Amino acid sequence: MKPIPAVLLPAFNVRLRQSSISRNLIGNYHKWLRYYLDFCFKYRHPPRDADSLQPFLQKLASKNQSKAAQEVAAHSVSLYYETVRDWPLRDPEKNAGLPEQAWDEVYRKLKNEIKVRQYSPKTLAAYRIWTEQFQRFLQDKRPAEVDADDAARYLTHLAQDCNVVASTQNQAFNALLFLYRHILKRDYDLKDKVVRARRTRYIPVVLTREEIDRVIAALEYPHTLVTGMLYGCGLRLFEALNLRVGCLNFDDMIVTVHDGKGKKDRTVPLPESLKQPLNQHLKRVCTLHQKDLADGYDGVFMPGAMDRKWKNASKDLVWQWVFPAKTLTFVPAGQEHRRYHLHESVFQKALRVAVLKARIPKRVTAHTFRHSFASHLLRNNYDIRTIQEMLGHSDVRTTMIYTHTVKSRTQKERKSPLDF
Repeated sequence: MKPIPAVLLPAFNVRLRQSSISRNLIGNYHKWLRYYLDFCFKYRHPPRDADSLQPFLQKLASKNQSKAAQEVAAHSVSLYYETVRDWPLRDPEKNAGLPEQAWDEVYRKLKNEIKVRQYSPKTLAAYRIWTEQFQRFLQDKRPAEVDADDAARYLTHLAQDCNVVASTQNQAFNALLFLYRHILKRDYDLKDKVVRARRTRYIPVVLTREEIDRVIAALEYPHTLVTGMLYGCGLRLFEALNLRVGCLNFDDMIVTVHDGKGKKDRTVPLPESLKQPLNQHLKRVCTLHQKDLADGYDGVFMPGAMDRKWKNASKDLVWQWVFPAKTLTFVPAGQEHRRYHLHESVFQKALRVAVLKARIPKRVTAHTFRHSFASHLLRNNYDIRTIQEMLGHSDVRTTMIYTHTVKSRTQKERKSPLDF
């Protein structure tokens, strides 16, 4: 666990005393701050950024921490923010214009530019990580002195010294492109200066129907239903977990996916075999919703600014999560208790255990069920364009990768000469 920095601890203790925190609770406040710092280090969240608090509290809620524990944790982190805001980390007169200060401004602008374009939080996290690594590669060179040659040297370093695959280098390329174009306002013409990583053909891991049934049999409710939606509808994990009650249409037997990858909406068929289990599941969701209303909760988390536009929509049944979290999440900004959906790490952990129980000799992730969905449709003679639409791919070339997971029906079956 990441400790509280020794130089910061005395200032934090002063803040605790000023806030009238009793002596017997100081150790508890230290504990939650250590958990927070460890969370930020592990998941690459900037610890001094107030936007890192909400993911931390959602993680606590996914671990079934009580409301009281979440409130103490939120208060501890809030006092930490006040401490680092007022703490004299460096003498501003002697150290004005330090590279660290200049890069802090870069990260602030990066977050703002990502939010203005309404990119996903995962995009912000990925771009921030690449910017941090780029900063370390430059040995804290001032942002004002950074040029296109620095980017070319770094991308070449990734390919030659770090041996990264082409997709990783491309992600770094796009992150630096965004950094140069929107933050540094600098030329990004790399021309032929970059050594590109060699592109490899990736063939997805696909499960047989029998293997999928074994994994589902090893899972417990409600993870069985989540897996059923991943395979039965070809959803990404975040798409399945972000489903609201209003996304399910049992009359027409379709599922509407809102704000999928690339902010795109699409509809997919709802499997007949999931109709009854989902109806039974939604009865439990309704019961939980009624209990939440009786307890005076503040609603579910809403997308974008919809909570301000429709103030009471977060308490409507149609906006409730199909797969809600077990506990409420404390929101310190408004002193509210809201419900989040099932945390992805909870499902991923359950899936790993189920795969081991089912003795599947393959590397299985949540995305494997989406790969299996596409491959099984292709094997049953579905048109590649139809599969592309159901998966929500922008380019059919992305969907074409699944042609390598099934046997071709138009060519002579390939055999080893050992079997002649």
